[in-house]
Amino acid sequence: MIPIKILSLITLGYFILLFAVAFYADLRRERGRSIILNPNIYALSLAVYLTSWTFYGSVGRAATHGLDFLPVYLGPTLIIFTWGFLLRKMVHIAKENNIVSIADFISSRYG
Repeated sequence: MIPIKILSLITLGYFILLFAVAFYADLRRERGRSIILNPNIYALSLAVYLTSWTFYGSVGRAATHGLDFLPVYLGPTLIIFTWGFLLRKMVHIAKENNIVSIADFISSRYG
């Protein structure tokens, strides 16, 4: 088992690193060179977040409920194959009815 002093130092070092990264990002934002507005950084951070969330969620779900975790992957997989058709149909309906927002689209379709 890891001694409490070492664990405390590791935790403190991790928090210091997090605050240093946040401080650096804030300095760049004040100078007008925000790393947060970079689309590559945003895409990569979103990918890391979603991959981690799905992996840990699926492992926990599989450990407690067996194969009940598969719908988490089945939904996005089905959308990949049907998205082109759905998007084309939505664009056609939007142009036909002069719809410019998602709220207007939902309102026109479902009252």
